[in-house]
Amino acid sequence: MSGDAVRTVRTGRRTVEVHRPDKVLFPRGDDGAEEYTKGDLVDYYRSVAPFMLPHLRGRPLMLERHPDGVDGPRFMQKNTPEHYPDWIGRVEVAKEGGTVRHTVCDDTATLLYLADQAALTLHRWLSRTGQVERPDRMVFDLDPAGDDFAAVREAARLLGELLDRLRLPSALMTTGSRGLHVVVPLTGRHDFDGVRVFAREVADTLAAAHPGRLTTAARKKDRGDRLYLDIQRNAYAQTAVAPFTVRARPGAPVAVPVSWDQLDDPALHARRWTVADAVDQARTRPWAGIMSRPRELAPARRRLNALRG
Repeated sequence: MSGDAVRTVRTGRRTVEVHRPDKVLFPRGDDGAEEYTKGDLVDYYRSVAPFMLPHLRGRPLMLERHPDGVDGPRFMQKNTPEHYPDWIGRVEVAKEGGTVRHTVCDDTATLLYLADQAALTLHRWLSRTGQVERPDRMVFDLDPAGDDFAAVREAARLLGELLDRLRLPSALMTTGSRGLHVVVPLTGRHDFDGVRVFAREVADTLAAAHPGRLTTAARKKDRGDRLYLDIQRNAYAQTAVAPFTVRARPGAPVAVPVSWDQLDDPALHARRWTVADAVDQARTRPWAGIMSRPRELAPARRRLNALRG
């Protein structure tokens, strides 16, 4: 194709134009990382859409755009440009000093349009448009001091065991970067402040039990070599990478849901899947039955207080 080529993709009732589909977004790396084009990105998001859209629908998004590929400048886009088609969802939410109109991705056509815009990574709110101040997800980000997945694996086991004791269902996701997210489905009854306070209490409890390995210190200089239990995403207007989103790293790794049993797989690491094979993992439905079991936090807080004595 020529440099100004346009590929047309039909999905549902919509037709999406993909401009310069041969443009390389992920160059081949010296370490063997595969090369991927904008067309590859569109093909991936089209194939994963049935599994990804349930995690996107009704949620404000922040778009991480790389128009010149991962080696070029990055743009974090919150406000939806005026030129976006009318059929793409938007939601206007309050911010300090005004409002911002976030994009909402409710269908495959929108997902492909965003891919054409070189929105490599979709960062989603933990709440939905109907009640943006009340999250229905709680996220713990397990962030290692280095690229040490053994520490992440251990922290995930410890956190999973604690959440089990609190009778909170939880799900695991590779971030496509260095760590794992542990996601808890909520009823949406509590506001962000309440959820964040509870998440902080859980993280503090775990860090106090394992002070040599885990920390809740927000400043890097205070963490040393310990894994950081990051709960800061549990706040109004904060985001977390969406399940099945691509990360702007060599080789196009993907943030992928995994089962707790897969934590024992020695091949598991944060960048285990890429756009080449993430759909295979999606088809196993590793989160089946988890997100449909939301919980309120009051009973879990009582159990946590009892554990803390």
